[in-house]
Amino acid sequence: MNLSVEQFERIVEEAIESLPEKFKKKINNLAVFVENFATREQLNKVGLSNPYSLFGLYEGHVQSRRRNVGPVLPDRITIFRQPIIKSCSNGEECVKRIINTVKHEIAHHFGSDEKGARKAGKRA
Repeated sequence: MNLSVEQFERIVEEAIESLPEKFKKKINNLAVFVENFATREQLNKVGLSNPYSLFGLYEGHVQSRRRNVGPVLPDRITIFRQPIIKSCSNGEECVKRIINTVKHEIAHHFGSDEKGARKAGKRA
């Protein structure tokens, strides 16, 4: 299974665009990136060593706990292309996994714990 970087990024964008309007309106100060793999530092943050075991990562301050502190750097969601592609046997499965991962990480942005984020991702 292989998707070009452009195809993969387009699916990520479509996953964000497919979110219900009530969520899209509340997303602010968030940057979404696609990288081939997590860095060693990112893997360490979540206690993983295998770069194929991490599909996405939210880094930032969840919206539900923010206070007006003035301008800050955007929160960051990174979707990891190679682990997702490697985990899929066909294009349809890959699209579903990308959408699931995007929704999962956005749920973290809104303050969901891992259990809540898994639930949100499965609604893909």
